This record gives sequence, C-alpha cells and structure tokens, in this order.
Amino acid sequence: MTPSPGTGDTKRERRDAAREKARATREAEARRRRRNRVLTQGGLVVGVLAVIGVIALVVSRSLVPAGPGPLNMASDGLLLTGDGTTISAATTDAPAADADPVASPAGTAQKPSIVVYLDYMCPFCGQFDTTNAEQLETWVSQGDVDLEIHPLGFLDNASLGTKYSTRSANAFACVAEHQPDAALDVNTALFAQQPAENTSGLTDAELVSLVEGAGADDPAVAACITGGDFDDWVAAATQRALNDPLPNSDEPKVTGTPTVLVNGRKYGGSLTDPTVFAQFVSEVASGASTDDTSSGGAESTPAPTP
Repeated sequence: MTPSPGTGDTKRERRDAAREKARATREAEARRRRRNRVLTQGGLVVGVLAVIGVIALVVSRSLVPAGPGPLNMASDGLLLTGDGTTISAATTDAPAADADPVASPAGTAQKPSIVVYLDYMCPFCGQFDTTNAEQLETWVSQGDVDLEIHPLGFLDNASLGTKYSTRSANAFACVAEHQPDAALDVNTALFAQQPAENTSGLTDAELVSLVEGAGADDPAVAACITGGDFDDWVAAATQRALNDPLPNSDEPKVTGTPTVLVNGRKYGGSLTDPTVFAQFVSEVASGASTDDTSSGGAESTPAPTP
C-alpha cells in the first residue's frame, strides 16, 4: 500500500523537527559547557591570584626589618644598678633595627653581674623569680650586684594564639623605654601574676593595669603596650639569644629558660631554695668551686629547636 503524500510529509516534518530539536539541544549543551569552562578557568585564575596575593603579603611582611629597640636596652637586656638605697636603670640609646647588641660591662669579684634570660610564660622562670626576687632586690639596691634582665618571646605557642610571651616581653620593653626605674617592680609583678602555660594569658588591657599597679603609670607605657611597639624587636632579640653566643660567657646560646649567669657562669642549682643561689653567687665572686650548685637539678623550659 502506498502511503498518501500528506502522511509522508507529516512524518518527514516530525523527523525534521526532531532533528532540529536535537541540534538545538546539542548546541545549547555545547554553549553551556563553553560557559562553564570559561567560568571555571576564570575562577581558577582568581583563586591563583588570591593565593599569590596572600603569599606576597606573607613574604612582604617577613621582609620588613625589625623596628628599632627600646631605649636603655642596647644589650638586648635592661641593666639595673643600685647606689646603696635605690635601684636605677643604666641608660643607653635605642638600638637601630637589626643592630648587633652592645654587651654590658662584665661583672667583677667586687660587684658580680647577674644576667637572667627569661620568658614571662615560662613556669621555671616564675619559680626562680618568686624564690629570689626579694634577695635580688636587696643585693641590687645595696650596690652589691648588677642585675640584667633579658625578656624573650619563644613560648608564644603556649598561649592559645595570643602571643603572650611576645606581648609581655614588649610590655617590659615599653617600661624600659618610658619608665625604666620601675622595671624591676614590673618584672616581679609579671611573675606574681604569671598565667599558666597553654592559657591565653593576660590581655593587653590587663598588662597595662599590671604595670600601672607596679609603678609604670606613664600614659606612654600604656600606648606602647597596646600598640605592640617593640613586638618586632622582641622577635629579633629572641632569635639572637637562641642562636648567638651569650656575652661575657662561654655559653654558646640560650638553650632553655631561665638561663641565669653570674659573672658568665651558668647557674644550675635549685630554683626554689634562695640559699642555694646565694651560695652560688658568693662562690663565683670569691673564685671558689661551684660544682655543687652550677649543675644538676635545676629545671628549665627548653628553647625550641631551630
């Protein structure tokens, strides 16, 4: 049977319509794929540019040199001396950014030098200070010894991201810059209110309140603390202490805190018995053997391995 022309045309039209629809669908799909490819490539470009921007920011910040250090800390520490009744800080110019520290004079038999490298988050530093703060203040004020305090900031990873070690060391540096004669009282107060490791530590506002209570009430100190004026210098001074030989000593570097040197001799005795440390100071000054008190038994917080 021969189909009628009308019926054939209808089938042909339906076939052609189907083909046209398929062609349109293929073209639409092709356009969609091209559009998605362009968007994906654009997104990748934007993502790569964002990553490059972050890397550039990190690198640029890492290349920014450390700022100048505080007044009176050209040695990377603050030297405190006494005249028989009062304690005062030795004055120095502010060290230039990344300048090598200038060592303080070495101690003598007549007037020993006690140098303490510490971190205000370090619990063993707290033990040493709590045990010896009173006799150290007496010795310094009477002019019997010089005391040099080097605040470090290597325990930032123990303060839940708040960088308390750096911020507290900066607070001490701010006092050294603006009210140095209050520094020993501030040092004592920082340990009296020392936070435990793996806590956030004191806020900047609490640090301001602490130093003001210890006698450093110059508004410039508060502004310096909240502004983190010497954070970069703290980082640089910490790296020098952890990598470079310690002045007036045979010690190659700080390997833990507290590191306590008496006329360059490292103390390794009890951190909780003031008589043991007093004996060590006396023996170093007299030139006697210090075998019983210079090693064995003292704990310290180890410095990070480079």
